[in-house]
Amino acid sequence: MADNEDPKKERKNRGKSKEVCGYPISIFFIVVNEFCERFSYYGMRAVLVLYFKFFLRWDDDLSTSIYHTFVALCYLTPILGAIVADSWLGKFKTIIYLSIVYAIGQVAMAVSAIHDITDTDRDGTPDNMIFHVVMSMVGLFLIALGTGGIKPCVAAFGGDQFGDHQQRRTFFSVFYLCINGGSLLSTIITPILRGTCYSLAFGVPAALMVVALVVFIAGSGMYYKAEPQGNIMLDVSKCIGFAIKNRYRHRSKQFPKRKHWMDWAEEKYDKLLIAQIKMVLKVLFLYIPLPVFWTLFDQKGSRWTLQATTMDGNFGLLVIQPDQMQTVNPILILTLVPIMDSVVYPLIKKCGLNFTPLKRMTVGMVMAAIAFFCAAVVQLQIDVSRKQEHIDHQMIISLILQLFRFINGLATAVNVSSPAVDFGLIQPLNYTTYSLVQYGKLKNPCVSLSKTFVSHLTSFFCCCCVCCSQCQESITVIEEIKPNSVHMALQIPQYFFITAGEVMFSVTGLEFSYSQAPSNMKAVLQAGWLLTVAIGNFIVLIVAEAAKIPLKWAEYVLFASLLIAMCVLFSIMAYFYTYIDPTEIEAQFKTTTNEDDEKHKNGEIQMLKKGSVNQKDHFNKDKKQTRL
Repeated sequence: MADNEDPKKERKNRGKSKEVCGYPISIFFIVVNEFCERFSYYGMRAVLVLYFKFFLRWDDDLSTSIYHTFVALCYLTPILGAIVADSWLGKFKTIIYLSIVYAIGQVAMAVSAIHDITDTDRDGTPDNMIFHVVMSMVGLFLIALGTGGIKPCVAAFGGDQFGDHQQRRTFFSVFYLCINGGSLLSTIITPILRGTCYSLAFGVPAALMVVALVVFIAGSGMYYKAEPQGNIMLDVSKCIGFAIKNRYRHRSKQFPKRKHWMDWAEEKYDKLLIAQIKMVLKVLFLYIPLPVFWTLFDQKGSRWTLQATTMDGNFGLLVIQPDQMQTVNPILILTLVPIMDSVVYPLIKKCGLNFTPLKRMTVGMVMAAIAFFCAAVVQLQIDVSRKQEHIDHQMIISLILQLFRFINGLATAVNVSSPAVDFGLIQPLNYTTYSLVQYGKLKNPCVSLSKTFVSHLTSFFCCCCVCCSQCQESITVIEEIKPNSVHMALQIPQYFFITAGEVMFSVTGLEFSYSQAPSNMKAVLQAGWLLTVAIGNFIVLIVAEAAKIPLKWAEYVLFASLLIAMCVLFSIMAYFYTYIDPTEIEAQFKTTTNEDDEKHKNGEIQMLKKGSVNQKDHFNKDKKQTRL
């Protein structure tokens, strides 16, 4: 919108969307799009680390490293998406184009999990693993580019649809609810689909992303599509670059020092812009210790999920898959946020304690550290139980995983069935794929087959079972993974502490950043905040690949100790931080600027008047000289 354009007239050109309950109809297309997109992203991400370990056959460290590299890219690309949207394509086209890239990436992930593509001998194992690795890496790169690129655009595009009289604030609440709703449902559903096959677990999120794209395009005629107005992040970067360059040019002692190094940009840039950048830099300086929090937080989807695979998920009527434990986080968020806002914080205030935002963030970091100390205790319990366990065919033993398979050692095809799964006809010298069994304690879960076949049954994988008296002596049990006797419920305390830390750290941090940022630089601080998440995931990558700590509990203690150290540093930095009101500072500069403009204007008028007299005298003087 041009500076001289009437904003009221511009508002009238906002698409053809009618209103329902005070909301433009176009908003519903955006909300459904966000729900489907978040379902797609979190559903794929929930099973990703297990796909690396059990399908691609990577070890824990490599699986963790690639997982966190992907997450880091997802939080780096929003900066690129914001620049493209604000400076070139606009939000609408950016969302469309990057959503197509996003959907292609999800489809590539689903294709990479189809083992039949390279399983030429049909033995259930891919013959060309390189193809599956390359497809999955290409898919993850496209997904990171798509989900990160549209992240800063969708919410802002939804806000653009509202007029001055409409409920924009309520929209953002509903928008946040859709994010958590999509995350919660997908984290429950995709682990169940994974039990069938990974291609289905990735295929459903791919289908949801296609639906998200179609829904968004369907509302195209109703949207208000603002033209790109330029990106403030580029202006800030140029101003900072000029200040550094100018300071370097005048590094000699003969040039007088300035109060702040950003003051070296005054020769080219407005003082108000420089003052706004100074406010942003003060907040960004506080961000330095923050990546370590995200180093711990994002390991819910990697290390903690891998830890859950070594635990018993039988909760009686409900059997929890390892990757479904991640649902504890969004459930606790929806519970703790209102409790904190309406009960905990008001109670602390009534006690006379000044619980400032930076103090809340400090406590949140401590909570996250406690969560990892809890994870270390759980890991110690798992390690101790594994040393004590042994296979005993004469007693009831808990099943450890949902997977097992049979091998036919006969020269003829046979039918195999069990209380859990009917495998059907197995060809000679062949074996079945891994199949689901019920968690918990099973008595006599033996197969129903002939005595002759039992004597030739060579392997019974991934399952510790009790066989009936007729066949237990003939079945060879090969234990690939030891039984899970430590219950998955022991992970709940660590999820509670990490979520409480998230509520106090993340929610408060965003609120603090928003309140301390100038009105036109909220996006700059948002980009800085997302950058801390990306750096935090790169730290996990460095520790997992470089440190190579053999004991998992020791690694958890290392991360917790690192966060405690950063927490101490952050508390010292917060102690010396002075809270500001950006609106007042901007108002002072605008007032000063207006006064300077008025003085400058008056000075020009006076010079003009004085110049008129001088020109007249000069003309008369020349005239006299001519006459002479």
